[in-house]
Amino acid sequence: MAQPEYLRIAAELRRRISSGEFGPGDQLPTLPALCAEYRVSETTIRNAINLLRNEGLVETRARAGTRVRPRPPIHRMAADRYRPAPGAKSTPYTRDQGIGWSEYRLDKRFEKVQADAELAALFECEVGERLLARHFVFFDNDQPTQMSTSYVRWSDVAGTPVADPINEPWPGGTRAQMSSLGINVARITESFTAAMPTEVEATTLRVGAGVPVIRYTRRHIADTGRVVEVAHPIVRRGDTTIVDFAIDLD
Repeated sequence: MAQPEYLRIAAELRRRISSGEFGPGDQLPTLPALCAEYRVSETTIRNAINLLRNEGLVETRARAGTRVRPRPPIHRMAADRYRPAPGAKSTPYTRDQGIGWSEYRLDKRFEKVQADAELAALFECEVGERLLARHFVFFDNDQPTQMSTSYVRWSDVAGTPVADPINEPWPGGTRAQMSSLGINVARITESFTAAMPTEVEATTLRVGAGVPVIRYTRRHIADTGRVVEVAHPIVRRGDTTIVDFAIDLD
């Protein structure tokens, strides 16, 4: 079965972008020019461009044409990113991104919720336990690169600075917050999945609908064995995120 023309043209334009013929920020030829070059209808070219736009390769703006979208840099999430870092203000996120405190911005919204069955299983608590849900969008300068909802037990944080969004971002992150409450975090677990973004994720992270995301669930566990924080989910674009693991073998 013959491949649809728009797929063939999209593949050719994708190759020209990856080869550097059209670099980041470069404008693609106009619709009439592409129609003439490939000898197809405007509808076929639009379908090809729409496919590349959904993949996050190009962006189209009114009266500005279609340009190759600048590709964000690759960021590595190191296995030891939760270890305390002496010196300048930082969090695991700023260390992952390789940015300073002044380049870091955090949008946040807090609300009190009750644990549903899924959260109760993650917290190993009763359904209905009161939690503080903290919704975050993380910015590297002006670029949103991560979003998450982090839950903590209301009984742990009620009436403390941890429950006040004005204190975010908190130097040292969640582990430092727990330490301020007299809770020693002894273990952190993470589990990862990959999928295509929801509409909210694509809009928030400014990615094309065809760009995959990684979602992961993180738990902070105290030295008593009690789960004190669950981030579910943390979401990052999957095409520019590398997760590093180090496994020491005897």
